Amino acid sequence: MGEIKELVTLGKRGCASFTEKKSEFIGYASPVASEAEAIDFVAEIRKKHADAKHNVYAYIVGSATRYSDDGEPQGSAGMPVLDVIRKSGVTNAAVVVTRYFGGILLGAGGLVRAYTRAAKEACEQAGIVRYEGYTQISFSCDYGLYDKIKNRLTFIKAKTDLCDFEGNVKMSVSMKDAYAEDFLAFLSEVSAGKVVGKITGSRFDHE
Repeated sequence: MGEIKELVTLGKRGCASFTEKKSEFIGYASPVASEAEAIDFVAEIRKKHADAKHNVYAYIVGSATRYSDDGEPQGSAGMPVLDVIRKSGVTNAAVVVTRYFGGILLGAGGLVRAYTRAAKEACEQAGIVRYEGYTQISFSCDYGLYDKIKNRLTFIKAKTDLCDFEGNVKMSVSMKDAYAEDFLAFLSEVSAGKVVGKITGSRFDHE
């Protein structure tokens, strides 16, 4: 399996609600960084709506995929919520749909439509963000080189994570993976080999 170059996930938490045949459906969607965080999010919503008859959930985190009908007929709730996440193209996302039963049965088809709608509207409220792979690089240079290096960092839209002007200039920066090797070569060239950049890590980020 190739290295993941980007991460598409929800931008923030989202919530949406509506009433269908006297049953209230409340959808919650959230980006999550790990399966443990997804489980915590589900627990949070379940606690918030402990008086509800059903708190259906689904999440996708990396290769982990989980869902629960939480008492609804099999295949009528959890799987439709999971399908919404899949079709939106996101990962590292969790959705919980709470249902307050209004006394009128919706039937399997009605439940599928209602849970799908609640999940979809919650995800739309959360929005979708595309994160790209960023390489983190640290280096130290003298003040005479700082402006040239800063101009290059601005040109490639790098992010400055740390800049310390005590003694020599010490910097920790992050840039899209595609720029990393060229930037390391630039540091060596502009300083006649005196400045050596060190790759210290990687992360997902966006402009």
